[in-house]
Amino acid sequence: MGFPENVLAQNEKVVRSIHPHWLTVFVPCVAAVIIVAIAVFVSWITPPTSGWDIFQWIVVAVAVILLIVFTVVPFLRWRTTHYAITTHRVMVRRGILAKSGKDIALSKITDVSFHQSIWDRIIRAGSLHIESAGDSPDENLKNIPNSNDVQQLLNRLVDEDARRMYAGGQREMLTQQQPSTPSTTPQTFPDQQPHQTFPDRQAFPDQQAFPDRRAPRSSGDGWETQP
Repeated sequence: MGFPENVLAQNEKVVRSIHPHWLTVFVPCVAAVIIVAIAVFVSWITPPTSGWDIFQWIVVAVAVILLIVFTVVPFLRWRTTHYAITTHRVMVRRGILAKSGKDIALSKITDVSFHQSIWDRIIRAGSLHIESAGDSPDENLKNIPNSNDVQQLLNRLVDEDARRMYAGGQREMLTQQQPSTPSTTPQTFPDQQPHQTFPDRQAFPDQQAFPDRRAPRSSGDGWETQP
């Protein structure tokens, strides 16, 4: 069963959806087989008497209670324990009737480690320990299938989220520092007078020709004009 898409943010995608390892319910299933076998065996070896029917009902009632406690409840607890790893956070959901949940943003995760016992290594499971910044306590995820792979996946997503946030901050900084484009529309001032246009000046008319007046000089025969 996938994680419900209505709880995801915009552009957020579920990378992996995890339930605890299926061997978590292996012991409850074995317990159910044992309980049923004992109830049948007790009913079979009990001799029929006047109160035999009442005794059978008591055996059945005890077997049902034991099945609920040791089989049904562990199975429902396993089914309702859900871990989702997305591109933005780690979501944890638990609870059969009373629900509890926790979201850990990838940007808040400071360390992810895993632990495997000998039995965990055999069944390929383990526990994850997620350390996060802030006042919230660390999160322990138990019985995680392929815990080593999940740890590597979380580390990679944390690195990608850090690079994405850094690139977004750089783009925002460049946008703020980019100067605005000057306007090409000329400004018009109300008090500015329009430029006056003068017509081309026409060439002045030719001046009247006046005789060349030179100072006369005397000569032996009379006055003559200086050349």
